[in-house]
Amino acid sequence: MAISRFVEFTRAEWARLRASTPLPLTEPQLRPLVSINERMSLDEVADIYLPLSRLLNLYVGATQNLYQATATFLESDSPRVPFVIGIAGSVAVGKSTISRVLQALLSHWPSHPQVDLITTDGFLLPKSTLEERGTLDRKGFPESYDVRRLVRFLADVKSGVAEVQAPVYSHLRYDIVPGEYQTVRHPDVVIVEGLNVLQTGGSRAGRPMPMFVSDFFDFAIYVDAQENDIEQWYVERFLTLRETVFRNPSSYFHRYAALTSDQAIETARSIWRSINLVNLRENVQPTRERAHVILEKGRDHAVRRVRLRKI
Repeated sequence: MAISRFVEFTRAEWARLRASTPLPLTEPQLRPLVSINERMSLDEVADIYLPLSRLLNLYVGATQNLYQATATFLESDSPRVPFVIGIAGSVAVGKSTISRVLQALLSHWPSHPQVDLITTDGFLLPKSTLEERGTLDRKGFPESYDVRRLVRFLADVKSGVAEVQAPVYSHLRYDIVPGEYQTVRHPDVVIVEGLNVLQTGGSRAGRPMPMFVSDFFDFAIYVDAQENDIEQWYVERFLTLRETVFRNPSSYFHRYAALTSDQAIETARSIWRSINLVNLRENVQPTRERAHVILEKGRDHAVRRVRLRKI
């Protein structure tokens, strides 16, 4: 008999685990949190993300108690260490919306009011560097990130450094913004959202295993969906951006604004299949089973099933 490390819940079963957790968001508060072409209702928040925030709150409390136990044993007065949550999944699967919704929900719990959200886009190598290496078309693949800088950032966060800075990425420019940073100051919780955050570092014979981003996570979430559905969401987002952001002359993708609808659909599908689908299959999806929670979305963006790791 096959043994699974996960307990599976239907939507209705998971929703009951909300218990009496109140819904702190209103419809006007939810709208700004939802990305372009994403769909998220208050019912979805109540059924899926309130139970998840309750679980995370329990984890945060338990982890803080463990840190305190260690500090008591060592007779030290070390600063409280932030609880770090990793959120992974494909391009266009809805990671950003989920991250912002969880940030809003978790910040309402009394024990951790300061919740910071960091995206790994800021740790992509500069466009000029990728162009020099001939790997600009592999942006989002593991080799396109400044992993050392990202690991250093998380190590400082976990070490209780007073102020830690993360680079800022501009989707309009398709590049890092020189001299612009997001500063993290003693947060209670840090959410780290990105494609490849659940990967582990490779090792070479006779050498110690290097640290990687996932080594610093206290909890990890993977957002999952069928490949065909994600492709359709990607195409829909591309078409919307073609009518909005791409029309800005400063946009790196301004050249796509003049495409006809048929040309835009074909271009989006080509980009998806040659780049994003390859990255999903080779690098992102293989990390799915490392998550503590897997959220499985249906074609309508709603979560249909939740898998929770037993240990």
